[in-house]
Amino acid sequence: MFLVYKPEGQAEATRWRYNPRRLMSVEREDIERRTGRNFSEFTTDVLQGNSLCRRALLYTFLRREHPKTRFDDVDFFWDELTLEYSRQELIEMREKVASTLHGAERAAALETLDKDIEDAFDDTSVEGKAGLPIAD
Repeated sequence: MFLVYKPEGQAEATRWRYNPRRLMSVEREDIERRTGRNFSEFTTDVLQGNSLCRRALLYTFLRREHPKTRFDDVDFFWDELTLEYSRQELIEMREKVASTLHGAERAAALETLDKDIEDAFDDTSVEGKAGLPIAD
C-alpha cells in the first residue's frame, strides 16, 4: 500500500510505501501519543479514512525526509492525500473475492477490482506476496 501526497501546485505526487510493520518503534509510539489510539486501532483507522490518523501518518513520512517538520505544520486538502493499494495487493484481494463471494456480488466486486488493477501502481520492489497493512 502507498501513501500518496500531491499538494496543490506540485507536478508529481510523492509516494511512500506504507507497511505498518516497517515503522520504527519510536515512530509508532509517537503516532500513538498523537492520535490517542493503540497502533492496531491506528492502522484500522487509517484505512477507514480517519483524518487525524492520516495526518499523523503523513507527518511521519514527511519527518523522515525533513526532520525539523512540526506536526502543526502538516495541513492538507483531503483530496491531496490518498492511500492506494499496489497492483500486487489488489490481485491478492481479487483472488480472495473470487474464492469467497458468489453471484452478482462476486461479479460486481471482481469488475471493480479488475478496473483498479488496471490503474494501480506496480510495486516491483517487493518480492513474493504482498501483505495487507494490518498491525499484529
